Amino acid sequence: MSIKADSKNWLRGKSTLIRSVSVWTSFVASVLCLTACSAPEVAEKKETVVESSLGLETFQPRPIGMPPEGNPWITDIAIGDIDRNGWLDIIACDGLRNEVTWLQQTERGVFEERVIGQNISGPAHVEIVDLDLDGDADILVASMGVIFPNNDPIGSIIVLEQTESGVFMNRLLVEKIARVTDVQAGDLDGDGDLDLMATQFGYFQGETRWLQNLGDWNFKSQILQSLPGGIHCPITDFDGDGDLDSAVLISQEWEEIHLFANDGSGTFDRKRIYGSTNEDYGSSGLSISDLDGDGDHDVLYTNGDGFDYATPGSRPWHGVQWLENKGDLQFQFHRLGTMKGAYSPVSTDIDNDGDNDIVVVSCFNEWQNPKAVSLMVFENDGQQNFVSRILSHKPTHLVVVKAADMDKDGQIELVTGSFHAYPPYENMNRVILWDRKEKEN
Repeated sequence: MSIKADSKNWLRGKSTLIRSVSVWTSFVASVLCLTACSAPEVAEKKETVVESSLGLETFQPRPIGMPPEGNPWITDIAIGDIDRNGWLDIIACDGLRNEVTWLQQTERGVFEERVIGQNISGPAHVEIVDLDLDGDADILVASMGVIFPNNDPIGSIIVLEQTESGVFMNRLLVEKIARVTDVQAGDLDGDGDLDLMATQFGYFQGETRWLQNLGDWNFKSQILQSLPGGIHCPITDFDGDGDLDSAVLISQEWEEIHLFANDGSGTFDRKRIYGSTNEDYGSSGLSISDLDGDGDHDVLYTNGDGFDYATPGSRPWHGVQWLENKGDLQFQFHRLGTMKGAYSPVSTDIDNDGDNDIVVVSCFNEWQNPKAVSLMVFENDGQQNFVSRILSHKPTHLVVVKAADMDKDGQIELVTGSFHAYPPYENMNRVILWDRKEKEN
């Protein structure tokens, strides 16, 4: 989530998990959060007015796959052509049913959902990757064991190996560790196979680890840090030296982003590239994008968790930001704007104007209010000036969003997953495809 991290902070391991309203309101006047360079978290760009075709009339939400049962807990989704029929499919983690499902697009806009592999307890994150390099798609899964707080070592990393076309077998790679929220694959030691990076939220204890691929489905674990609250660990080459690094988001009272710089052999140096002074900042999502188009990788970051108080909901400081890669492992913080309950930042050219916009969903909001926003885009004018555009007010409780041209029409569609962990239990869905609305002539 995305719970992953996205499911994240209801998983918080704080001793101060339940607090009164008076505690968090004391932060409102001092929401000063610092980067590694002590940059203030304030909007840096002036309000920009640009013409736009984006808004409430851009997309039409369409539920796909199995209908909701009870209160749906979709924790994460991934998009890829699993069966190689030319149409993009969707893989979903269902935290309520403890299942990973395949929404197979059999023809344009037609999806058939089925469970793949055996049940997985508390699936939190999913990646489509050919882990064994045999030419087909496998499914890498981070398992929390249970979604809600637990300090037992019940986490695991599992790959659903595609043994033949459309047939998946569970392979347990590591088990009995602190609850795993994210796992990513990449050749971290430069030997030609795929290793793993994982974050373990845990509860009071957690870890960040990398797992060296020894071959024949065997992995050797090395612990990089022992902080609980880990959410995401995307892998990319941040410093342009030709090997893969990882950015790790740590929530709970730390509310930090750490960059693990690789020397090319799987030896990592840790550097904090962002830290908030607000212990309740609510870190909720991290992704990588060359947002400014300068050829390096920037960090997109949301803070929108609202499950750490007696009454779940939004906080005044929730919003969206990016850390601009300035080179030499230096990052400049930019606050883009406020969004209540912000989760799952995704960079995509949603308006087809040649630059990168940012799509964000809301999981925690005042859903009794029909004007509460569930889906928003921060539209880029090409100069990294961003204007927020409301795309939808419902369905609610959206925890993850992904973007792709699902119908091959040359335009980006969106796919979201819903996590209904607190009331009101209305406007509920599991997986939603956001089709482009037809324009009237």
